[in-house]
Amino acid sequence: MVEKRFAVLLCAEDSEYVKKKYGGYYGVFVKMLGEEGEKWDVYRVALGQFPDDDEIGGYSGFVITGSCSDAHADELWICRLIDLLKKLDIMKKKVLGICFGHQILGRALGGKTGRAGSGWDIGFRTVHLSSSSSSNFFSTLKLPARLSIIECHRDEVRELPPKAEIIGWSEKTGIEMFKYGDHMMGIQGHPEYTTDILLHLIDRLLLKDLIIESFAKEVRAKVQECEADREAWRRLCVAFLKGGLW
Repeated sequence: MVEKRFAVLLCAEDSEYVKKKYGGYYGVFVKMLGEEGEKWDVYRVALGQFPDDDEIGGYSGFVITGSCSDAHADELWICRLIDLLKKLDIMKKKVLGICFGHQILGRALGGKTGRAGSGWDIGFRTVHLSSSSSSNFFSTLKLPARLSIIECHRDEVRELPPKAEIIGWSEKTGIEMFKYGDHMMGIQGHPEYTTDILLHLIDRLLLKDLIIESFAKEVRAKVQECEADREAWRRLCVAFLKGGLW
C-alpha cells in the first residue's frame, strides 16, 4: 500500500509552552488528523520554508494553520503562500485552512479579508452548518445542525471567492466556513484547539497588549463553562481531507 503524505503549512511561531506540552502546533494537528500508515511533514512557511514544486504532487493534502499575522498583509512569505495555494488549486489538491489559513485561502482564491467589524472573537462560538443540498455531507457524517468551536481571531473573510459557497455561519461571523470546488475548505474557528491552548493564548494576547485585562477576565470565566464539539470537528476534517465529501 502506498503511504499517504500530508503537509502542515505552519504560519505561526510555536510558543515554548505549546512546544513542550503538545509538540508545537504541528503536533496538535497531527494528533487530531493523523492516522496509521500516513506520513505528516511540516513546512514553517512563516520562516520562509516552502515545499519545492516537485514535492507538491506527492502530497494527498495540506493544512494551513492559524497565525499572528494578518491574511490581508503583503509580507513576502504571505505572498509566496498565496502563490502556492493557487498552484494547489490548479492541481486540485485537498487544502484545509484554519483561522488565518481560512482567511488566506479565501484571499488566494479571489475573496477579500480584513479586520472584523465586530472586533475580537475569543472563546466558544456556535457554528450553524448549511442545510443546502450541496452540503448534505453534514448529514452523511451524522453531524448536528450546530457545532460548538473555539475561536480566537480579529480578522475575517469579508467577501467569498467567486464560485465558493458558505457552509457555516455564526451570530458573530457571516463566513465561518466555506467550500471551494470539491478540494478546498476553510474553517474560521479552531477545531484543533483545547481549552488549555485557548487559555494560554489569552495570556499571550494580554501580555502583548492586544486585549485588555477586563476582556481577558470575562473570556476566561466564560471558557470554564463551555466545551467544543472536538470529536465532531475531527471527523469532519478527516472526512474532507481523506474522503469524498462532495
